[in-house]
Amino acid sequence: MTELHQAAAAGDFARVQEILRRNECDPNQRDVDWSCKTPLHWAAAQGHTETARILIEHGARPCLRTEHGWTAAHGAAESGRLSVLRLLHALHAPIDKEDCCGDTPARIAEIYGHHDCVLFLKEAEIECQAYRKVAAQKGVSVDDTDEEWAERGKEREDEAISRSNIQTQA
Repeated sequence: MTELHQAAAAGDFARVQEILRRNECDPNQRDVDWSCKTPLHWAAAQGHTETARILIEHGARPCLRTEHGWTAAHGAAESGRLSVLRLLHALHAPIDKEDCCGDTPARIAEIYGHHDCVLFLKEAEIECQAYRKVAAQKGVSVDDTDEEWAERGKEREDEAISRSNIQTQA
């Protein structure tokens, strides 16, 4: 875990700001010891809205996923962090992505009983999809895909198909 991860998790806004200002750490660095969480995942899950905002302003990508496919929105939804979810939505972060089990942030919020988050996310999902559609029509690029996670998913699919073919042949 980097110093930026630690400061983001603790909500130490001044320290996060200092690290980012000095360009001491990549705001998108994944912590392999903690399910590939980025500093933004930590800030979102802990409800540190202003820390999440400054991370995004310095290039943190809200679309990045943990090894289980969670975006920052999933972590905020699990913890019932409505202010973080509102921020992510306002910044056009992908708040409607499914994790490796098919759960969206809205479903995670529902599982954990955060009804205010569920109501917000159900409406925000529709708006998020509409924004993506309009952006595509206008030729505007939207940062909503974690290419590294998608590639690993493709590799897992290929491995599963290979195993299935081997079992069928046996």
